[in-house]
Amino acid sequence: MSDIFPKWTNQLPVMAGVAAAVLGATALAGITYYVTPKYTRVGYQPKQPVAFSHSIHVDQLNLDCRYCHNGVEKSWFSNIPSSSTCMNCHSQVRKDSEKLQLVRDSYASGKPIEWVQIHKVPDYVYFNHSVHVNRGISCVHCHGEINKMDEVYHAKPLSMSFCLECHREPEKFIRPNELVTKLDWKNEGFDGKKAVHDWKVQPGQSCSTCHR
Repeated sequence: MSDIFPKWTNQLPVMAGVAAAVLGATALAGITYYVTPKYTRVGYQPKQPVAFSHSIHVDQLNLDCRYCHNGVEKSWFSNIPSSSTCMNCHSQVRKDSEKLQLVRDSYASGKPIEWVQIHKVPDYVYFNHSVHVNRGISCVHCHGEINKMDEVYHAKPLSMSFCLECHREPEKFIRPNELVTKLDWKNEGFDGKKAVHDWKVQPGQSCSTCHR
């Protein structure tokens, strides 16, 4: 009796298996590449309970970042300012503005404003703000030109490759310590390589540097 199907059909299971493997590998590679901070968080701009413009406070009024984020030089975490910090100015400036009612209520009740966190790294990543700030790494390198933002958004990928770029060549990103919060600073002759040598900047590149 002759075969019902031609002989080449005997290879169909193998061909199907190879096709499934190729498609699976392609899908996995695509997910691995695109489901990263670069693609999932860059551009993230949640609506905050109170509209706060860094452009006005930093770029126009020249407030130093550390006035509001006063723990950034001594802590791993850059703190969100309390309502009392806001009221240091706004008890006199625009003290009756409807836009600041939630700030006044928070100050009176002691209940913190529920700000929405924008910048964060995964739980398995260790990052210390004070180490970077005290060695000439400015806010703009990780947060973008935040001094120009009316509403803060996630500007940089904060991915592993993003961090390693700086750790491998810190001389390209470092600046004088006293100018860390001068966000519009432009490098005009500052010798980054000399600063790295003199300040003994030795950013680690091993896994344990960030994954502890």
